[in-house]
Amino acid sequence: MPDALFAHPRLAALYDVFDGDRADLAAYLAIADELGARRVLDVGCGTGCLAILLADTGRSVVGVDPAEASLAVARVKDGASRVTWLAGDATTVPALDADLVVMTGNVAQVFLTDDDWNRTLRGIRGALRPGGHLVFETRRPQYRAWQEWTIEPGQVVLDVPGAGPVEHSRVVTDVDLPFVSFRSTYRFLADGAVLTSDSRLRFRDRDEVASSLADCGYRVLDVRDAPDRPGREFVFVAQRTEAREAAVAAATRVHGALR
Repeated sequence: MPDALFAHPRLAALYDVFDGDRADLAAYLAIADELGARRVLDVGCGTGCLAILLADTGRSVVGVDPAEASLAVARVKDGASRVTWLAGDATTVPALDADLVVMTGNVAQVFLTDDDWNRTLRGIRGALRPGGHLVFETRRPQYRAWQEWTIEPGQVVLDVPGAGPVEHSRVVTDVDLPFVSFRSTYRFLADGAVLTSDSRLRFRDRDEVASSLADCGYRVLDVRDAPDRPGREFVFVAQRTEAREAAVAAATRVHGALR
């Protein structure tokens, strides 16, 4: 189930305001251009920021997310009619013959178990055309980003259209690597309502991600830095492989492990 931050209607309506200008999305537009992608699937599209930007360039775009409240925000934005919005996740998306699948906002970290992560990767593979690409980011565990996540009450108060001033605070509740848990609290100063959202993320290292991609039918083409967050994240660029190539890669890994 998605976190309340994305699934609760009042919290989903705050997301874009508190998430800032999303300077990270420019890199994904550039990669879509670099790969010549015309048909794009945005997995975990949330409130639709990237999906709409991609559609504005004339691409055919599908956005999928399990949080109906976030999709409701996305559907009323300017340009939203150019995107096909689906409620669900990567395992429910049909074969789209997509050139490119993207996951931004560190969506890759919400999959806590190996089974959920692998099912997601295989679902994405089924949505891609042969030779299509998957591009996503994930935080580098070595950077220990959670040490910067605490926001004290009263430190951040923003004016939200339709809601008035809202105070946001956050506390890390547990660090048990590879898992980190935290709680976000939103206080609506106009009516005194207080809503919380509990989140838990998994931090995978570079080799672990690369191995899971290979196991699920991808070849890693590149691992880049996030231009707006240097040293903090891995940006994986992977390509769907076909059955024979995937079998050879798997056999090579097994042979190497047995040596």
